[in-house]
Amino acid sequence: MMFLVFPFIDSGLGMQKPQLLVPVMATPNRTLVHPAYFLLVGIPGLGPDVHFWLAFPLCFMYVLATLGNLAIVLIIRVERRLHEPVYILLAMLSTIDLVLSSVTMPKMASLFLTGIQEIEFNVCLAQMFLIHALSAMESAILLAMAFDRFVAICHPLRHASVLTGPTVAKIGLAALTRGFIFFFPLPFILKRLSYCQTHTVKHSFCLHQDIMKLSCTDTTVNVVYGLFVILSVMGVDSLFVGFSYILILRVVLELSSQGAALKAFNTCISHLCAVLVFYVPLIGLSVVHRLSGPTSLLHVIMANIYLLLPPVVNPIVYGARTKEIRSRVLHMFSQHSR
Repeated sequence: MMFLVFPFIDSGLGMQKPQLLVPVMATPNRTLVHPAYFLLVGIPGLGPDVHFWLAFPLCFMYVLATLGNLAIVLIIRVERRLHEPVYILLAMLSTIDLVLSSVTMPKMASLFLTGIQEIEFNVCLAQMFLIHALSAMESAILLAMAFDRFVAICHPLRHASVLTGPTVAKIGLAALTRGFIFFFPLPFILKRLSYCQTHTVKHSFCLHQDIMKLSCTDTTVNVVYGLFVILSVMGVDSLFVGFSYILILRVVLELSSQGAALKAFNTCISHLCAVLVFYVPLIGLSVVHRLSGPTSLLHVIMANIYLLLPPVVNPIVYGARTKEIRSRVLHMFSQHSR
């Protein structure tokens, strides 16, 4: 192990001071240099005091996301009448959100509360893999839920025969497998790079594009593979989701009764909110990363919205919009008050 000394930085007072020393590990063949850890910034431009106070709403968000998603999973598990494709897919979505929030929020809250920025190199790569893989799984489940709404509204008589229990189970397995296979290479193509420049990640968590930017070697493979994955997974999913809603909207507008049209489209509102909360920040983050230069405050805000908002918003939206889940929650609270 050796220590990498960063360049001196002018403090603005006519003096220069070095940045924090970061231990660096060379691979056995001594051709690659990997840091022992990365340094997480949190939110650039905010001091330790502001970070400290931000930890409390973040902890509240984590508790809210955990309780909300766990409640949805348990309610669907206990209520036999909710053992239908749309609710089973919702339970899968809540499970993914539950794991995703646990991967990101506790470490972020710890960073804000304690100010400890270090995250081990391999731990950072593991967190990065889980974030991207779980996001791909969530994208697949949102696509499956859009397909469920399409069949239910456009071909209602075929819904029970098309989306059966085994079919939904296969969809869940396919989402899990696809997320794992597509993003499993990411840690390995990051390990083939040398990191001999700054090791500061300008986020509160590890993302592929940000770690890649810290390398001082050729990142062509990472850029090409990252672009391929984002287009072939989230890009394709978002296109099919949009196409499904175009077909749904066309059928809804063709209904003769305005009441029937509103009732049909009302069944899609919860899922449409979840789609917008997930895909709008994701697409915005991808565009910002490819059109702008180094990681900026805009990147960080978009990434935080993309990762932190869906696990919190989804259970609230589905709990408020889904009559069966809402009535079950109210029943639980009424029993508790008695």
